[in-house]
Amino acid sequence: MAAPARAPAVPLKIVGRPDVMEVGPVLYAVRQAGPAVATYASGSVDNLFKAEGEAPAGGFDHAPGRADLAAQAETQALRASLANPDLRIILTITEGLYRIVARRSAGIARIEDLRGKRIAVFERTSAAYFADRMLAKAGIATGEVVLVPMRPREMAPALTAHKIDAIAMWEPESERALVALGDDAVTFSDPESYRELYNLNTTAQALADPTRRAQIVAFVRRLIAASRTATHEPAKIWPLLSTTSGYPVALIGASWHHHRFPAALPDDMLDVLVEEEKWLAAQAGRAARSRAKLAPLIDRSVLEEALRGR
Repeated sequence: MAAPARAPAVPLKIVGRPDVMEVGPVLYAVRQAGPAVATYASGSVDNLFKAEGEAPAGGFDHAPGRADLAAQAETQALRASLANPDLRIILTITEGLYRIVARRSAGIARIEDLRGKRIAVFERTSAAYFADRMLAKAGIATGEVVLVPMRPREMAPALTAHKIDAIAMWEPESERALVALGDDAVTFSDPESYRELYNLNTTAQALADPTRRAQIVAFVRRLIAASRTATHEPAKIWPLLSTTSGYPVALIGASWHHHRFPAALPDDMLDVLVEEEKWLAAQAGRAARSRAKLAPLIDRSVLEEALRGR
């Protein structure tokens, strides 16, 4: 008697912000895989820990329901892992190189000229941490500037209307502000101070399930291939991002070189987490977690398995 047919695996549920350029390789990999393998929706790392149908709380536009994989910057992974220590970072998809864009007409020619100025930041995000790092390196204390909380798409109009003097932001909002200001724009960037690590995240529970783990490893292989496309043939990805984000393809293309697509786990990942944890802890008025506490958040085994199977 023939053995009963095995039921097909349930497709992976993958979430991420639809309006950030860093998610491009994920969108492309999901499209290449097809809906029988993976689906994509707007969401965040919080979706990794919510029950099916439950809407996550937070300051982002979240989709309801539990996810198997979530693409998001290390900042939010650190926040979520405080209550959910079984979160696992398994791949850095994109490194985002942020910029400060400022108005020359506000008397800004050097980064030191930001002292006393109004700088728009998206609170509680990697962009806010980038602003903190850039100011600290320039010897400017937080209290020596006026940080103005704003949503990303509010920044360029506020800058041109002289409501603020500078923005510290990811792409393509930095590029949009640069274009809007024209000759009045001056920019500052320093990847050594901060580069966003936009990661693929999952949970220890998902990785302990043999079926789910196999699906995740297979998707990581697809994501590695998609990252090569993002590097060498990015025009294949830009229309997908334009559809999900609403940004014009031309703007996406103009800002694309401010990203790198390593599809790896950088050697300094733990160092980055340790330093950023100090900033997050100070904001929350709590003690920072130790290096030993943060180390388990990084799981290199999935990437190693994916690379072995190529």
